[in-house]
Amino acid sequence: MQYIVLDMEWNQAWPGSYSAKRAPEKFRGEVIQIGAVRVTDRQIVGDEFQVLIKPKVFRKLNKKVSSLTGIKDSQLAEFGVPFPEAIERFREWCGDDCVFLTWGFDDIGILKENMALHGLDSTWVDRWYNAQMIFNSQTDGSSAQKALKTAMQMAGVEATRPAHDALGDAYHTAILCTRLDLPRGMAEYGRSVEAHENGFHGAQIPGCINRRVFHGLKDKEDALTLLGGEENLCPKCQIQMAHGKWVSDQNRRYSTLSVCPEHGKFLLRVKLVAEEDAVKAIRMVYEGDSDAAKSFETVKATVRRRKRAPHSRAK
Repeated sequence: MQYIVLDMEWNQAWPGSYSAKRAPEKFRGEVIQIGAVRVTDRQIVGDEFQVLIKPKVFRKLNKKVSSLTGIKDSQLAEFGVPFPEAIERFREWCGDDCVFLTWGFDDIGILKENMALHGLDSTWVDRWYNAQMIFNSQTDGSSAQKALKTAMQMAGVEATRPAHDALGDAYHTAILCTRLDLPRGMAEYGRSVEAHENGFHGAQIPGCINRRVFHGLKDKEDALTLLGGEENLCPKCQIQMAHGKWVSDQNRRYSTLSVCPEHGKFLLRVKLVAEEDAVKAIRMVYEGDSDAAKSFETVKATVRRRKRAPHSRAK
């Protein structure tokens, strides 16, 4: 088995532009560069692959993308090849019995979207892992995603290739991967992803003491029943709590106050996100005296006053 460390650059239309309006639904970006580095089963850096791709959907580069990557429209016009040809070259270079490693969750998803757009089979890239998760589990145990530059500094890897270049980023990621126990990382990958999903990302949210993600829920009723019932456990003693009425907010967000007989009140916030044939629920639990809980009490009181207020009709 061999590891293919993959990185890509993709173009996005400027919001509101003609290209954005004519883009396919749920199409996040058009791949314009693929870079990859082979790492052997003995975790030694091997040969490299790169290709520029002539765009079909977003035919003019977003200025920010061009500035970040250094790629110009003229380069794509002169050296770019059609996406199906680029993928055929890439697949032939990859060979059989390979595992893909990326730095982040986006690359494989973007690649599959582009392959679907061109009617190409994408099952051969299904075996992939986010190297960020493996790096975190084998270094500081963090649940948040790290920038490639940050990980390189932590590991003492010197930058010898340009950043925001598909091959350059793939090469630096490959160097990081040679310093990891990849077989163990892949075996423990499920736990690493779960820790990432349930962890705090970015700045700590004031008053929030627990975050957890639930997958495979049928609908809103199923989610709120589960999270307000058997999964509504006190974060301190794990006893099931009683909760009040759910209050809805914008963007499928719902909140309620839960009460533990021993430890008092906690604010429960749930955001529902549609997944394929299911619903994902992101639950966050806040201390009862947090600003978020106080804000919720104010909103709830306002809702009660509105319901009690007499309705009158102008004559």
